Amino acid sequence: MADLFDNPMGLMGFEFVEFASPKPNVLEPLFEKMGFTLVARHRSKDVLLYRQGDINFIVNREPKSHAAYFAAEHGPSACGMAFRVKDSHHAYHRALELGAQPVEIPTGPMELKLPAIKGIGGAPLYLIDRFEDGKSIYDIDFEFIEGVDRHPKGYGFKIVDHLTHNVYRGRMKFWADFYEHLFNFREIRYFDIKGEYTGLTSKAMTAPDGMIRIPLNEEASKGTGQIEEYLMQFNGEGIQHIALLSDNIFASIDMLREAGVPLMTAPRDTYYEMLEERLPGHGEKVSELQMRGILLDGTTEGGNKRLLLQIFSETMLGPVFFEFIQRKGDEGFGEGNFKALFESLERDQIRRGVIKAEAQV
Repeated sequence: MADLFDNPMGLMGFEFVEFASPKPNVLEPLFEKMGFTLVARHRSKDVLLYRQGDINFIVNREPKSHAAYFAAEHGPSACGMAFRVKDSHHAYHRALELGAQPVEIPTGPMELKLPAIKGIGGAPLYLIDRFEDGKSIYDIDFEFIEGVDRHPKGYGFKIVDHLTHNVYRGRMKFWADFYEHLFNFREIRYFDIKGEYTGLTSKAMTAPDGMIRIPLNEEASKGTGQIEEYLMQFNGEGIQHIALLSDNIFASIDMLREAGVPLMTAPRDTYYEMLEERLPGHGEKVSELQMRGILLDGTTEGGNKRLLLQIFSETMLGPVFFEFIQRKGDEGFGEGNFKALFESLERDQIRRGVIKAEAQV
């Protein structure tokens, strides 16, 4: 195996997330509400490029395409994703040599034949090496809309920070091995979260470039917990949520709220009262956090302050939702909030009758 910090595939972050919906005008107004702008249309296909900062969301509306078939099975969802690589030819052939399954997509989102391998839930995982302005895959295949900023600031979200996979019970090791074997990802966090009635395990995988993060979530309970509900509603394994990174989460969340994006509230009334005890000297304005429902995590031990601010949307595409975060030195995933959030979602499941109060972990 390659050295832990070796980057044999030349990974350089996320390039795009591809979306599809069985119904028109589901994705487009949602992305606009989240601060994205339609910046380009494909020259010959019914494919749109929405952008905010360096985040690329591709909306594939092409009939009889891989995306259309994926959406017919799974509903409106992320039907593919792309990694940036230094050399797509090298990365693709190395992946095949290591056992990856090739995906032939004659009706993909581009005229260019983008190299892709089979990823989570059968969704294509594209490998892209043309991403510089003026030479990118979008410059070749798309027509940019005249007068529209090609990198609109939107609500201040800059990059895709991470996206999660929900997997069937017993499949976490398979997908962890997939990313480790092909791309030399490493496990940086492991959670074993138990609520009152259900539980989950989560293994956070990070690529050697430090820019691609993929937490894997698996149901730990025998009943219908949060992961099981997702798998049933989504009809399989897939991308559960996508996290967008801002440098000013307060301003970003104010704009999301103003636009009417539904956001989760804090897990319990006492959450903000306990912040100073949990993170002494954190320095954040608790009233400002509480007013917006933003959660705070990290560490302040030894005066070395590293913080993560985060908030989640409600489900917006079937069981799929979004996370909005700001990192102030903390590279985790909000472990301190994870159990409180889990319990909050569990209470919602009980309220909706998805799980019964007598269920056991």
